[in-house]
Amino acid sequence: MLAVGGTTAVIEVGGIGLTVQVTPRHGLTLRVGSEATVRTALIVREDDLSLFGFAGADELAVFDHLRSVTGVGPKSAMGVLAVLTPAEVARAITLEDDAVFRKVSGIGPKTAKLIVIALAGKLISHSSEVSETPAQSISESVLVALVGLGWNERAALQAIEDAIAESPESEKAIVPALLRRALSNLGGTA
Repeated sequence: MLAVGGTTAVIEVGGIGLTVQVTPRHGLTLRVGSEATVRTALIVREDDLSLFGFAGADELAVFDHLRSVTGVGPKSAMGVLAVLTPAEVARAITLEDDAVFRKVSGIGPKTAKLIVIALAGKLISHSSEVSETPAQSISESVLVALVGLGWNERAALQAIEDAIAESPESEKAIVPALLRRALSNLGGTA
């Protein structure tokens, strides 16, 4: 390692120095002149090659999952990991708590809600705090998502009621399944 500075580190690999974007937490663990193992993601754009580094496989996995969400690029994903650990991200998604993501610079309410919806079931929280979500809370979560996506509350409520009536019992307690069915009921009308 050649140099460390806040959110970037220059890592020497085979005599070549590579600039790697890291979270501030990870940057504090790196030392100039010492060896380090850094898991990386190379983001290729038309005019740029960016290298993002992570302390562990769990951070890299969360980074990749976050980037899969519409509206979340690599810098926003790094912003989330700068504020939250992978376990905290998984817990927030499991608890359907989009407020944690709104605290990250560059992530608004719609994107925060999309993160929670898109990653539901993809990240597992090992927290004992997580409990079953009551049916009322599930409907409220779907309502918040639909209103956040631009539908008026009355149309969204009707779509949710129809979705609950049409859904098999196994899907009525799953927010993403209920949301998909409600979106299908709403069609393209916003």
